[in-house]
Amino acid sequence: MKIGIIGAGNIGGNLTRRLTALGHEVAVANSRGPQSLAALAEETGATPVTAAEAARGARVVVVTVPLKNVPDLPSGLFDEAAEGVAVIDTGNYYPQQRDGRIAGIEDDGLTESRWTERHLGHPVIKAFNGTYAEDILGRPRPQGDPERMALPVAGDDEAAKQVVRGLIDELGFDTVDAGGIDDSWRQQPDTPVYGLRGGVDAVVGALAAASPERPASFRG
Repeated sequence: MKIGIIGAGNIGGNLTRRLTALGHEVAVANSRGPQSLAALAEETGATPVTAAEAARGARVVVVTVPLKNVPDLPSGLFDEAAEGVAVIDTGNYYPQQRDGRIAGIEDDGLTESRWTERHLGHPVIKAFNGTYAEDILGRPRPQGDPERMALPVAGDDEAAKQVVRGLIDELGFDTVDAGGIDDSWRQQPDTPVYGLRGGVDAVVGALAAASPERPASFRG
């Protein structure tokens, strides 16, 4: 499968490592340009590209950049992607630590991923936002393994959600359908499922226990 990854930090870098190892054709981009990705490309065989080129022909695109940088991504980002491209949003809102206050989230009550979706102009699937980057490399398990972790996956596009869930299964993790994007507050920072290293039952329980009230430490 052809996959584009926009953002080569901890999550983006480790997804590049795993997905290339699984035989996928990966193009990876960051804000500093393709030349800065030479080492990752040499390590993995991924193709370093610009952000504008990352989605070209891709069946899946992972957007894993700081939330405050989402509006700076190129317009028409998915114009040359494969038909029905599934876009994974790994982002989190950290107003005090990194992003500053975002009015659409704070005042209008948008979930982080709904806000991102509107800026991208394309439906997104929220996944990996509460996953430790090192677990992408160190905790994959085969189906049926009692220690296999489960990840929550939210989104409105059911076909795209199934593509993403299949890819996560291939990476060595179970998934739990966490509802639509307007339900994705259940997996935002400081919710019970955020950072949870548990199986399907634990993730289902954690999603159910979440509160829609955004804690003070995650408000601008």
